Amino acid sequence: MYSKKYAMKFSQPIPVSTLAKQFNASIIGDDTLFATGINEIHKVEPGDIAFSDVKKYFEKTLLSAATVILLNEPVDCPPGKVILLVEHPFDVYNTIVNTHRPFTPLRQPIAADAHIHPTAIIEPGVVIADHVTIGAHTVVSANSFIGAYSVIGENVTIGQGTLVGPDAFYFKKHPDGSYTKWRSGGRVVIEDHVDIGAGCTISKGVSGDTIIGAGSKLDCQVHIGHGVVLGKNCLLAAQVGIGGKTVVEDNVVIYGQVGVAQAIRIGKGAVIAAKSGVSKSLEGGKLYFGIPAAESREKYRELAALRQLPGLLNKL
Repeated sequence: MYSKKYAMKFSQPIPVSTLAKQFNASIIGDDTLFATGINEIHKVEPGDIAFSDVKKYFEKTLLSAATVILLNEPVDCPPGKVILLVEHPFDVYNTIVNTHRPFTPLRQPIAADAHIHPTAIIEPGVVIADHVTIGAHTVVSANSFIGAYSVIGENVTIGQGTLVGPDAFYFKKHPDGSYTKWRSGGRVVIEDHVDIGAGCTISKGVSGDTIIGAGSKLDCQVHIGHGVVLGKNCLLAAQVGIGGKTVVEDNVVIYGQVGVAQAIRIGKGAVIAAKSGVSKSLEGGKLYFGIPAAESREKYRELAALRQLPGLLNKL
């Protein structure tokens, strides 16, 4: 059921010359190329469009897997790629996403083009947006919301009042301090045999997928940020929050009220104790706790040292 392709793939390839004409762009590089999708820099694939409007990030963007690069200053183009030179790359990026994933307001509780397996149970008050797929024997409990393009596997349980696929919390900051919203064109993909508690929020990706791996279990009031990849058979207790673009590998256990920063990686089989704050990537197979979270043995030594500190100060 789950397509390995990321969310923002075009229905058919778009010639670079067509994009250049549409956005009044100058072309640097191979003008015979085609764009097959659009994505954020950390998830781009060959054929994708990416952008940068800050010169210090030009090299990273040009060396990425993206084929079509939107820039606002001319630079040398690597072989096999093409640069579209535009005044405002972010605006062009947002326009492309809006064109291919336009906002469609709901006119009825369940969109006519939603694909729901006959054995799935949809309780009263559930709202299901357009282009949603729901697999066999899945239960969507009362008053939940399933956002556009979400893919939900088989034997999934979604608790009461849970939100699957609201927009990403993702904004571009301008020099004057104001913000412009990135158009969220991504999806949420929930694989088979996942259990999600009541009152959870799982945000869609900006242009890629937020993924909940097969067999994972989420307690009530868990928040999963945009583009997070949660592995298979993970266990998340109540009030866990995971920042956008973070990768949590298989068999990770995260206890209650843990906060996990954005764009980091937690290794396979890691266990994070309650009320911890994870600010950097963690190796798998170890127990962590504290703020900032560190390996338990190291934290116990720190606590032991702190307990001795008053006595040492009295001696001094």
